[in-house]
Amino acid sequence: MGAELTLDIAVKLVLASMLGGIIGLEREVHGRPAGFRTHLLVSLGSCLFVITSIFFYQKFGNFTGQGTLGVDPGRVAAQVVTGIGFLGAGAIIREKASIRGLTTAACLWVAAAVGVAVGVGMYATSILVTSLAVINLIFLKKP
Repeated sequence: MGAELTLDIAVKLVLASMLGGIIGLEREVHGRPAGFRTHLLVSLGSCLFVITSIFFYQKFGNFTGQGTLGVDPGRVAAQVVTGIGFLGAGAIIREKASIRGLTTAACLWVAAAVGVAVGVGMYATSILVTSLAVINLIFLKKP
């Protein structure tokens, strides 16, 4: 696999964008600060990080069986989780005695996870998680 754009990579990036956007659309409809575009970009960026990590592994991995591997593709995905924590923290707002934005922060975390899963080719799982997240957001509201 070269560094060029392939159909497989394009499909992953488009699917991650669509799934992240679907989650963000519900947030947008309800007037939350992180909406359609934010969730789409989080999922898209997470997917690209994973695709890039896999490319690094394929390009620079030590496949001779001698010495250490030197490249761990899982490290990038782990750092996506950490980075999204900071973005999610920015979505949480304290208003006097109440805290708002926890659901939006969790949605950003899920959108990142969906992007990572799409990036490694877990399409059906990503679609299922997106569906479950949207069902949760629509039907499991506080009374």
